[in-house]
Amino acid sequence: MPPGWGLCFVGQGQTGFDKPCAARARRLNVAAMSQNIRIASWNINSVRARPDLVERFLTESAPDILCLQETKVEDGLFPEGMFRQLGYNHIVINGQKAYHGVATVSRVPIHQRQVFDWQANGEARHVAATLENGVAVHNVYIPAGGEIPDREENLKFGQKLDFLGRMVEWSSGIRDKTIITGDFNVAPLEQDVWSSKQLRKVVSHTPIERELLETLKNSADWVDLAREFVDPDTPLFTWWSYRANARNNNKGWRLDYGMVAEPLRDRLKRSVILSEAKHSDHCPILVEIDG
Repeated sequence: MPPGWGLCFVGQGQTGFDKPCAARARRLNVAAMSQNIRIASWNINSVRARPDLVERFLTESAPDILCLQETKVEDGLFPEGMFRQLGYNHIVINGQKAYHGVATVSRVPIHQRQVFDWQANGEARHVAATLENGVAVHNVYIPAGGEIPDREENLKFGQKLDFLGRMVEWSSGIRDKTIITGDFNVAPLEQDVWSSKQLRKVVSHTPIERELLETLKNSADWVDLAREFVDPDTPLFTWWSYRANARNNNKGWRLDYGMVAEPLRDRLKRSVILSEAKHSDHCPILVEIDG
């Protein structure tokens, strides 16, 4: 998002960006903190490589909680100071050197750090914490899966399918107030990619991945927040390849998600994709719930 721009809600499930609304957006953010919780998620593609962009996003959009994926930094080198200076004093991280990594930073108290190894090889792809109101926030980075959609020819694709399978096993026991958000690396609907016909045999939009994500959603009646507010026939994208000028041509994919378990459905206020925030190949997403 360009300097001086702010997030302006223009309707249920929609956003608009313009310079005149920046101050009003900041006032709305302050007012909202007293009653609602705003949770953003963003694949940052290296948190230490983009400190100015992270600071700008937190200053202008001011979520209460930010879940980051692909932080690419081991825990001891995570730049906590930058976040604390901005008021995000509650931090849970699960990182590793140069690859993967997730972090959740918050300006409201979070407790009970949890880490699940759904990759089953020690890769840092999940971290969770619980808010004081009992809502558990899970931050996940599902593997991309390589380029060949065949587990026999491509170990990474098999690992991705197994990762989703372990998530389904975990999800089947969820009965509490739970949010899961992050980079899922799966685009399930035809309108979640720029051309389903051309991409249906491409990793992240193959039938087996889409079916597994649907199984995950059904395992605990998860609510897909973006589609709760936007019709499935409407294209929605959160990721654009760095190649072939994909962002300018809007050849995107919806790979980033927020989902809530059924007990939180009635507390949803809005869910938005901040597509104008062009800070990495992914854009942030944001959900607001009744706190």
